[in-house]
Amino acid sequence: MSTDRSPITTIVDAEVEGAVVDVRIDAGHVTAVDRDLPRAGTEVVDAGGGALIPGLHDHHLHLLAMAAADRSVDVGSAADPASFDHAIRAAAGWRTGQAADAWLRVVGYDDHHGPLDRRRLDTLAPGRKVRVQHRSGAAWVVNSPGLGAIGEESADGWLHRADHDLGRRWAGDGPPDLAPIGRRLAAFGVTGVTDATPFDDGGGFDLVAAARACGDLPQRVMVMGGPALAEAAVPDGLERGPVKVIVADDRLPTPDQLVDALQRAHRASRPVAVHCVTRIGLVLALTAWYRAGAIAGDRIEHGSVIPVELIAEIAELGLQVVTQPAFVWDRGDRYLAEVEPDDQPHLYRCGTLIDARIGVGASTDAPFGPADPWLAMHAAVQRQTRTGQSVGPDEAVPPRRALDLFLAPLARPTAAARTVAVGAAADLCLLVAPLAQALTAPSSEQVRSTWIAGQLLS
Repeated sequence: MSTDRSPITTIVDAEVEGAVVDVRIDAGHVTAVDRDLPRAGTEVVDAGGGALIPGLHDHHLHLLAMAAADRSVDVGSAADPASFDHAIRAAAGWRTGQAADAWLRVVGYDDHHGPLDRRRLDTLAPGRKVRVQHRSGAAWVVNSPGLGAIGEESADGWLHRADHDLGRRWAGDGPPDLAPIGRRLAAFGVTGVTDATPFDDGGGFDLVAAARACGDLPQRVMVMGGPALAEAAVPDGLERGPVKVIVADDRLPTPDQLVDALQRAHRASRPVAVHCVTRIGLVLALTAWYRAGAIAGDRIEHGSVIPVELIAEIAELGLQVVTQPAFVWDRGDRYLAEVEPDDQPHLYRCGTLIDARIGVGASTDAPFGPADPWLAMHAAVQRQTRTGQSVGPDEAVPPRRALDLFLAPLARPTAAARTVAVGAAADLCLLVAPLAQALTAPSSEQVRSTWIAGQLLS
């Protein structure tokens, strides 16, 4: 990401909605869209017929977890238990030069890597503090030296949904470095994100705000936070989003607890974003919504399994769905092998929700899913796994509709796509080809340049 400031006025000669025009960027905004604009005193970018589109918005990711994942050993590609063991042993040996109290942090563990507990980790990395995150982000497995260091007792080493509390006790991690995340997102054409981390105090907000203030994270950022922060303000430079409410399937809330969380957010005039990844979790959430009432902006996060019989209820409540199409590609083969056959047709719905007039937005859930939104678009169109198997083909959407899922405003993730128009913020993504051509095979390789508030980043 370049730190150079863009000139006061830039003209981009590019395709916009099928026509080649000049787009003038001045003082952080689009100030003209027309043919043959005056060019004296401007910097001209000739797109060579490439399309200029609004910058992409990722409506659900986790910035601090992305930064942490960059400092971790990723075992997601390990094909079997033996490969997992080899990766841990190799990482433990490679990092022996670290300080004696340094953690070995591992991400991407899944059930196909075999049963995991503290004893297995003790054997694989003797004497090292090791923590392994489940691919869902919902649990850690910590070995014996690690448990001793954080003062936890667990017979098997499993710690569920305790990220924020544990984050205060992992020693030696250091502050998160969000600059590489900002550069990576800009290279994808992403100009705005919603951080869906359910922080229970303002410390996470402060870290993100600091990264924005110093320029490490140039993207516009909306933050959620958990129910404890329902009434909290957010630091300057951040936008306040819905309240994140977790329906954890390993520890389901009671109906009264869930109703209370929804009502608490609504009393603060904030919508809720309810994490639902199973059929039972969705049923519980909808039951709570019927009791608490729904307000504009309430949304289902993930909607990993939405049975057809619940679609009408979602529509009746006026709820939106923010989903992650890339999981069909990234995890689809495992879903077909492991998910109950009755649930497989209901995975990560998109097309049928749109047909039912339910608002749908898209996101990546990075780092728990691939951070590239273009891969998510490709998956939304093709509905195929890594090996080419089909998952829910009726949920496929046309390429332009897949793109539009990432073009809605941060505050309204299921609204109409933003456009390159006079008065709009100059948050823009320039492609190397005309839009119709680029969408024949959506890929981040199509991204040539990105501007945020008129500043050229890549």
